[in-house]
Amino acid sequence: MSQEFPDRLVHTINCKQGAVRAVRFNGDGIYCLTCGSDKSVRLWNPHRNIALKTYSGHGYEVLDAQASCDNSQICSGGMDKTVVLFDVASGKTLRKYRGHAGTVNCVQFNEESTVVLSGSIDSSVRCWDVRSKNMEPIQVMDEAKDSVTTIQVSDHEILTGSADGSIRRYDLRNGKIITDFIGKAVTSANFTRDGQCILTSTLDSSIKLMDKDTGEMLNEYKGHKNTDYKIDNCLNCKDTQILSGSEDGYVYIWDLIEDGNFGEEKNLCSCRD
Repeated sequence: MSQEFPDRLVHTINCKQGAVRAVRFNGDGIYCLTCGSDKSVRLWNPHRNIALKTYSGHGYEVLDAQASCDNSQICSGGMDKTVVLFDVASGKTLRKYRGHAGTVNCVQFNEESTVVLSGSIDSSVRCWDVRSKNMEPIQVMDEAKDSVTTIQVSDHEILTGSADGSIRRYDLRNGKIITDFIGKAVTSANFTRDGQCILTSTLDSSIKLMDKDTGEMLNEYKGHKNTDYKIDNCLNCKDTQILSGSEDGYVYIWDLIEDGNFGEEKNLCSCRD
């Protein structure tokens, strides 16, 4: 079997942001964003090891960020309880949304980048219309019983994971909420590319592949360590491999088809494509 995953360190970037809380590629994968404990978001050309711009607007550590689909805007969330919208070219703060009662753990644009969704330790997901001058959320989803740790958005669904041990899927077409109880605190949840399954990570060092419609667990992947921190998982573009960070400092890769752990790369801690 050929190993179609990166196995060579290309660059190490000294971000000079204190602790780096998250790293996110932009939509086309050419640039990346880093979220720092120094209250900043930085835009990088990782291929040339060049910092292109620094975005300041948070009052405390930044925990997550995402670029819009046209790469013209960046949304970010942090420990100051705010969601900030930046203009990429100028670096100016366009909006600062307040409303969460605690740390904002995760942020996501919808597919058209007209709405920003934010998940917080206050157990809620809030939706913000970036085209409107109204600074109030257009919708609040507060079904979680504990901190919301992860959000994913498809064309008609919102997927959230919570420290209450559940994932929730909001179907925007019919207004239904589907809850699947996983057990342990959920740290990451992603749709597969074909939209038929959900991949979850939990604080018992387990990754589960679940049928989206029935909630049935199709497979479980172990070998990495994840008992204390929020660590992302993801699938490659072909839905053939699962990647996850680990608290032992490795990235673990599983073959989705052959059901085996066949590689681990040291000194990478999380990834999302």
